[in-house]
Amino acid sequence: MSNELLHEGLKLLGLDGRAGLEVGLQRYRAAIEAWNPAYGLVGANGDELVIKHLLDSLAPLTLLEGLFPERREGISLADLGTGAGLPGIPLALAKPDWHISLVDRMTRRINFLKEMQGTLPLLNVDIVEEQVERYRGSHDIVSFRAFKPFERKLFKKVFAACAQDGFVAAYKGKADKARDELAAIEGLYSSADILPLRVPFLEDERCIVLLRPAKKGA
Repeated sequence: MSNELLHEGLKLLGLDGRAGLEVGLQRYRAAIEAWNPAYGLVGANGDELVIKHLLDSLAPLTLLEGLFPERREGISLADLGTGAGLPGIPLALAKPDWHISLVDRMTRRINFLKEMQGTLPLLNVDIVEEQVERYRGSHDIVSFRAFKPFERKLFKKVFAACAQDGFVAAYKGKADKARDELAAIEGLYSSADILPLRVPFLEDERCIVLLRPAKKGA
């Protein structure tokens, strides 16, 4: 049933025609479920894993693709606190022409990510074992699903991984709560857009917050 749900979900997201995506996600889901008992990667399996993690990770993809209309290829994305590789691995499977860095501090998760890098395979992925607070970069997009709520000290580090003309893409739940959280990081961003997301088969509210770094010296 989970594979059928994944197939229908990709159709609803308009992603069913992407070469290798569905097969890659099926293999990825199976690997998470196989490793989960020993590694505790995610608190879901079966249909819940498909909906709340795989389809949720891909829900904002068309929005992310539209951030750089003149640069369809070669986009650099860092997924901070990636855990089992969410949303980074689904995005990497959907966008083989993007370069994606998966950043996590826990060795057991890194071991799983390296296994996925070799077996899926993920030729467009780098894996970085590092604390988010110490990671530096200059990425077009910096994504995360793991941080809630927004916290000023941490977000200074998040923006340090983002290019000056890049975006931070925060996966969030309810838009009104995300809006309230923005007050804690006021001054760190030059613009913030809260955009609703529709995750197939999920009734819970989802949104993505797209932030641009404040101009240096401003």
